[in-house]
Amino acid sequence: MKKNKKIAGILASLLVIFIIIFLVWAVPAYKPNFDVKGFIKSNEKVEIKIDRNIVINPMNKKAEKGVIFYPGGKVEPSAYIKIASNIAQEGYRVVITPMPLNLAIFNKNKADEVIKENSDINVWIIGGHSLGGVMAADYAYNHSGKIKGLFLLASYPQEKLNFKQKNTKVISIWGSEDKVADLDKVKSAKNILPDDALFVEIKGGNHGQFGSYGEQKGDGEAKISEEEQQKITAEYIIRFLEIIE
Repeated sequence: MKKNKKIAGILASLLVIFIIIFLVWAVPAYKPNFDVKGFIKSNEKVEIKIDRNIVINPMNKKAEKGVIFYPGGKVEPSAYIKIASNIAQEGYRVVITPMPLNLAIFNKNKADEVIKENSDINVWIIGGHSLGGVMAADYAYNHSGKIKGLFLLASYPQEKLNFKQKNTKVISIWGSEDKVADLDKVKSAKNILPDDALFVEIKGGNHGQFGSYGEQKGDGEAKISEEEQQKITAEYIIRFLEIIE
């Protein structure tokens, strides 16, 4: 009995140590590289509200389609306000979803809450950056009745998710200088995505510039500006939204 208690105590201690190490790794996140409050106040094209989620609406126009945006791993959600605003200003509601420990894997069904709280929107697409895109793909696959489209930024679905038989529109976008994402997996996702899925490589773009949080460890050096990469990305997503019904 004493031996069993000793073993249980050791296992509990190891578990605590593991959790502490994990939290030390997971908690430090990439932060926005711009003045978020200043950007919100000065923006005349969109209305931005930060509560449980970040909700961005076009100014003086009712949005009829919605975009759910899952952030990349270890990236604060506010780092995506700029690219999301580029999309929203064209007439769409964009909801960026904070995640536990800034890791979407811990709340892949966050979109349920978003859809419920935005019942005036009937048409939704979902997507995300890097790990956020992986989890968004999981949600889209399992909720095809709610989600009409999926966008992937430097991301791909898990191999077990075959979208070939799903009635889900998909667009995949990545940067040519990305050294963080596995681009072989990004490109080979054609094997499990619909035949009409769109695949777009942004020449000169890298991994981190899909968000606004500065240089990401291990990333390639971009040959275009963050602003240009996000502008191109937003334009493709807006065109994608136009074909979603």
